[in-house]
Amino acid sequence: MSTPVYLTQAAANLALDETKVTPGLLGFVVFAALGVATWFLLRSMNSRFKRIDFEEQPEAPKGE
Repeated sequence: MSTPVYLTQAAANLALDETKVTPGLLGFVVFAALGVATWFLLRSMNSRFKRIDFEEQPEAPKGE
């Protein structure tokens, strides 16, 4: 006969695996902080681009 497989026990064994390396809470916090900082930088860049008032000057005639 075969041995029954209990999914809860298998999931618990995987969750407590000593050889498994994960980023953890610190990795998530750093990644989230980078995302928030990028969002603020993009917002600032867009507002600065909207303030630019650029009018191209006409070219001087080259035949003279």
